[in-house]
This record gives sequence, C-alpha cells and structure tokens, in this order.
Amino acid sequence: MRHLAPNPTHKLYSNSGNRALLELVDSSALAILDVGCGTGDNAALLKKRNPATKVWGISGSEAEARIARERLDSCWIADLESGLPEDALAHRYDTVLFSHVLEHLRDPAEIVRQASALMLDGGSCIVAVPNVLAWAQRAKFVVGRFEYAPSGVMDDTHLRFFTYDTAARYLLAKAPGLRLTDRRVTGSVPLWLLRRYVLSRSISGWLDDAGCRLLPNLFGAEVLLKAIKRGGEPGIS
Repeated sequence: MRHLAPNPTHKLYSNSGNRALLELVDSSALAILDVGCGTGDNAALLKKRNPATKVWGISGSEAEARIARERLDSCWIADLESGLPEDALAHRYDTVLFSHVLEHLRDPAEIVRQASALMLDGGSCIVAVPNVLAWAQRAKFVVGRFEYAPSGVMDDTHLRFFTYDTAARYLLAKAPGLRLTDRRVTGSVPLWLLRRYVLSRSISGWLDDAGCRLLPNLFGAEVLLKAIKRGGEPGIS
C-alpha cells in the first residue's frame, strides 16, 4: 500500500502499483490524472494494459517526479494544499486517481472537488484510502495504543482518517455531480497460523473475500471508491 504526502520532501514512494484500484479504471479511459503519482507505478501498469493511455501525474517531490517522468506523459510538482497546479487545469480527463494521498491533506474534499471539475461527463473519480477501523488497528486502540509511525494507517503525515462508512461521505461532499457507483475494500481475516500451516491459499482467499464483503469496516484495510460524473448534486450512498 502506497502513502504519499502532499509535499513529501523526505520520502520517496515506489511500489508495484495499486492493482485493486486500477481494476476500477474503465478500459475506455485514455486520459488519466494520477494525483499523488509517486514514482509512476500506477502509470506503468496502465500503459502496459493499453499503450495508448496518456497519464499525467502530480507529485510533491522533485526526486519522485524525475523517476515518474520516465513512465508518465508528464509529471507536475505541486503542494496540493494550495490546489491543483495550473498545468493540470489545462487538460480534461476520463479518470482521476487518488491512491493514498487524500488522507495527507487538510481539506481532501476540496481537492476532489477541483479534480471533478476537470473530468469529462461520464468520467470516473477513483479513490483509495486506508481504513482506520480495520481489525489490526482496532486491537491497538483497545489496548490504548494511538501512536504515529513512519508508514501504514498511522503514518506520521496523515492528517485525516477514514472508514468504510465515512470515506465517501467526507470525500465526495464538495464535488457536484459525482455519483458513487462502487465501494469496496481490500483486506484480510486474521487467520494467523491457520493461513500459514493449515488452510490452502484458495480457502484463505475465500475467507478473506467473504470477511471483507460481510464486514468491510472490520476486515477492510483499504477502502476503494468509484464515483461517476453525471452533473447535478453529489450523490452519496
């Protein structure tokens, strides 16, 4: 899971991309803005899927941007607390991605609003944020542990915290016309030694899927949202 601060001068975020998030991207989307693009890992996967895809990115780090520009069509540097960069405003997008960036902002709903204005009608806003009430974090809260860390749910650059129940309500509140069409989680059920020594991978996977489907706010570590721009007032379910 990737986390990106709005101006992470001390961190460089690189991984294999957020595949669960990218599964929500329509195959017809060919103009994509990745807000908080890290080193361009999502762009690499998108272009592998369809080389005709154009991906623009926004990073808060020159070090990240230098790497990301090898994978993206362009990468702009900006402090998102001040809004989207001017260069980004000159384009229109089929899809806007927010993969683990909104939790780092003071007013994440405002950035979603700004991005939604750049989306084509029928375009998608796709979001990934951590679930602060996933079972592992709940266990820490129960024993009195509320401590920041270098990464994870309690990353020391996180300013906002979300759950499966609240993420759409808070993040889409200022974005006229965004209609929530998909809400899901990724995560796992705490099987511990059963997963390692007893259960097969397929059975463990089935239990994880069932747990995340039935109790998403308990077993979901990551909340994924997809909202479609249709015009009118925001619709949140």
